[in-house]
Amino acid sequence: MSQSVITLLKDGQQYMKTWPVKKELYAYFPECRVIAATKFAIKTMPPVAIVSCALLLQNLGVEYLPQTIAIGAFFLSLPMQGLLWLGHRSDQYLPPQLKSWYQDIHSKMRSQGCNVASIKSKPKYKELAHLLKTAFNDLDSVFTKHWFN
Repeated sequence: MSQSVITLLKDGQQYMKTWPVKKELYAYFPECRVIAATKFAIKTMPPVAIVSCALLLQNLGVEYLPQTIAIGAFFLSLPMQGLLWLGHRSDQYLPPQLKSWYQDIHSKMRSQGCNVASIKSKPKYKELAHLLKTAFNDLDSVFTKHWFN
């Protein structure tokens, strides 16, 4: 399962777009919190890096340039850490409990007439994300509400 960093970052971005960030899922999956933190970091960390580097250079001078670069790199790496985690998570196989839940939801959605991809024998988190996104988009909230009670 060794993947390159670029592949993990791309997978993380795709997984972040696919995963449904719904209040019902917050208690069961860390993805919702990681996605919220990563989106926040993508927006805020580049300006924080620029301001911190500018202030350090202004106050301490170029003698502290290596430390300034390290601090800027740290702030810029924070969103990448979230994307790397999401990319790694998306490619992991579901544990047995989630696998049976995935199969149950898949069969219920098929019986409701939803257009879902064929069921996987060894589903990964990215397949669960696609299934949940389809469920929240296509089914009404009454049908999905009992899954999380």
